[in-house]
This record gives sequence, C-alpha cells and structure tokens, in this order.
Amino acid sequence: MISRNTDYWLCEILGWGAYTAFTLTFAVAQAGWSAGVVARYGLFWLYSIALTHGLRRIIRQRKWLELPPLRWLPRLLGGAAVVGTIQALLVVAVDAALSGSLANATALQFVLLLWLTFIGVTFLWCVLYAAIRRYRASLEMQLSLREAELRALEAQLDPHFLFNCLNSIRGMIAENPAEAQNMVTRLANILRYNLQRDRQHTMPLAREVEVVSDYLALESARFEERLRVKIEIEPGAEEVPVPTMLLQTLVENSLKHGIQPLPGGGELLVRARIRQQLLVIEVENSGHLHGSQSDGAGVGLLNARQRLRLLYGERAGLCLAGGENGRVKASVEIPVIP
Repeated sequence: MISRNTDYWLCEILGWGAYTAFTLTFAVAQAGWSAGVVARYGLFWLYSIALTHGLRRIIRQRKWLELPPLRWLPRLLGGAAVVGTIQALLVVAVDAALSGSLANATALQFVLLLWLTFIGVTFLWCVLYAAIRRYRASLEMQLSLREAELRALEAQLDPHFLFNCLNSIRGMIAENPAEAQNMVTRLANILRYNLQRDRQHTMPLAREVEVVSDYLALESARFEERLRVKIEIEPGAEEVPVPTMLLQTLVENSLKHGIQPLPGGGELLVRARIRQQLLVIEVENSGHLHGSQSDGAGVGLLNARQRLRLLYGERAGLCLAGGENGRVKASVEIPVIP
C-alpha cells in the first residue's frame, strides 16, 4: 500500500508539475518573470493536485471503475468537467486578486479557453488513472490465478504421494511390525516437511534430497533387493532452491513406470550438478519408455512441467529420454539465479 501511494503521489506531483512548467514557460516568454506569474502558477499546481486527488477519492468511493466502460466513461467526463470548471474559476479569481482588476481575467475568450483546456487535461488525467487502475487489477488477477494454479498443482501431488506411501506401509504391518514402525516415522518426517515447506514454493535441494531419501527408504522396504539406489550431489548444488516435491515426483515416476514393472527390479541414480548457471537434476532408472511416457505426458511429469513454467517461465525445462542401454533419464534444468 505504501508503494502504491508513493507511485500515485509521484505521478500527481510530476504530472501537474510538468504541465505547470510547460504553461509557465509560455507565460514567461510573453510577460517575463515576475513574482505574480510564479505565484499564479505555483498556486495552480497545488490546487490542481488537490482537485484531482479529491476526484480520485470520489472515483474510488463510488467504485466507478468497477462499472462497464460505457457507464464509467461518462462519469469520468462529468468529473473532469466539474474539476475543469473549478480550475478555471480559481485561475480567474487568483489572477484578479493578484492584478487587482477583472478586466483581463473576465474576457470571455480567455475564460472559455481555460475551461476547455482544463476539462481536456483533467479528462486525460482520469483516463490515465483508469487505465493504470484497470491494468493493476488485471495484473493482480493474473497473479492470483497463477497462485491458485500453482497451489492446485501442488495439491495434486500430495494425495498421490501419500497413497503410495500408505500402500507400502500396509504391506509391511503384518510381515514386519518393527520395520513398519520405522516406515511410519519416515512418513511422518515427509508429512512434516509438507506442512512446513516454504510458502514461496521452493526449498533448497539438500532438503528435497532428505525427503526423497526417506521416501526411497520406504520403497526399499517394499522392493527389497529389487531396488538399488545411488545419489550423487555435487558441491554447490545443495543450496540451490528447487520446487518443493519436484525431485520426489521424478523419483516416484521412475519407480512406478521404470523399475516396478521389471521382474528383477533395477537401479535408480539421482544426480545434481551446476552447469552454466543452471542446476541440472537427472533421475536415471532401469527400464524403457512406453505408452504415455514416451512424450513425458504422465500426470506427475505434466504437473512438474507446469510448476516449472509457473515459477521460472521459459528458463526451466524438463525432458524425458530413453537410452539404448535399457535406461530412462528425466532431466530438469533450473536457473541458479531466479
């Protein structure tokens, strides 16, 4: 709010100041410098700011700009006419008071020219103010929609993740209660992370790796020897912020579509390094691309792409590729400097 008010007053002061300086230049060229000329235009500058500020309050209080354009435009024109009329009358009154004569101030041509000029300038002020207000409202709406979309995408990830974890724990309760208890503890750590995660939608990569390690521990209990995990994080990459649950999504996708269908299981390799101001995250697994995976159109990867787009625009990306050696690799590039 302070920033908006500051911008508004700067526009008011500089806008009317520029107009006053422009007209003062012509007045000085015709009549030369004098205390009376400076006083006239100084007062004009002050009461013009006061009048348009009062008009702004009326516009906001009566919510004119929330009406359709065909309804608020006539109101702005009417408000400009009122302000322009008051400005013209004040110019005449100040001129008469300072010169001690109404001879020049009451000339019909002079007053009419002042009146029309001030109405036009004030109406232009109104249109500019309306355009800025509507642009800001549109921008705020876009930001709100972006925030809502981002929240919705995050919400889509969490239930899916929880469902998989609970299935893993359910399978262990009867077979190995102690291990099931350990799994519950790890799941609690992950849920705590979800509740406490940064509201800016990002976390340092090191924190993401901790959570993924808990997740892989849960899945290792289910896969047993069928899952072999290796994590390689180069120095410097740990502190780079990444979207929350992004690494989790990549790892979960690798397990579900890559390793789980293989009778003998497979290997999962997580790598992270910095290259040319980009954090490169790679999740590589045994398996082959098939079905909707071939173009990376799975729900998890699609959501991951959308989250990257919302947070980083075109500066980040995610690709999924299959190799000839029977491995699949998901690669993410995120700018180190947001």
